[in-house]
Amino acid sequence: MLRQAILSFHYAPGQRLVERELIEEIGVSRTTIREALRELAAEGLVKTIPQKGAVVVVPSLQEALELYELRAALEALAVRRFTEVASDDQVAELRAAFEQLAEVANGDGDTLRILQAKGQFYDVLLRGCGNRSVHSTLGGVQARLSLLRATSLAQPGRTARSVQELRAMVEAIEARNPEAAVRACNHHIEQAKRAGLEGLSATSGLPFSSASL
Repeated sequence: MLRQAILSFHYAPGQRLVERELIEEIGVSRTTIREALRELAAEGLVKTIPQKGAVVVVPSLQEALELYELRAALEALAVRRFTEVASDDQVAELRAAFEQLAEVANGDGDTLRILQAKGQFYDVLLRGCGNRSVHSTLGGVQARLSLLRATSLAQPGRTARSVQELRAMVEAIEARNPEAAVRACNHHIEQAKRAGLEGLSATSGLPFSSASL
């Protein structure tokens, strides 16, 4: 519930998370809250500041750009490998995961549900790429990008555009065209980066802009 509250911006970037208030609001034990905060810190959503306690992370522009750069490199590799080595059954599974994502995206617009559906889509992609190191490393990068991904999807029209970008990637994979699949992947990440940074600027007040990209 705490993760959902952060990704839905109930707790804004930079906001202090006071244990006593969280216990009262969420209705769970102090132990549960502390464990949740540890998990969120591992994901990069929360950090502890001396004399202040836990706060929702506000990534710097440099940190965000570095994460997106790493995501772009790893995801392009995963997409290329999947296109080249995945079985027909795995490609069909990816298509099914995409259609599920599209259905969720066309629903009530719940950001957490969309992120979960995207997570399932990427899990199929990463399992099928045949590189366990890419799978584990990219999974960690995506977790650290969760807040930026949520801000990206919260931008007007971004969810629909994201679905269309992923559709182009899936179609290129189905055609077994690795170059086209990687181009679609790169385009998707570039658009996600732009929307994520501009969205975080709006929610945190930090001077992110497309001119910085």
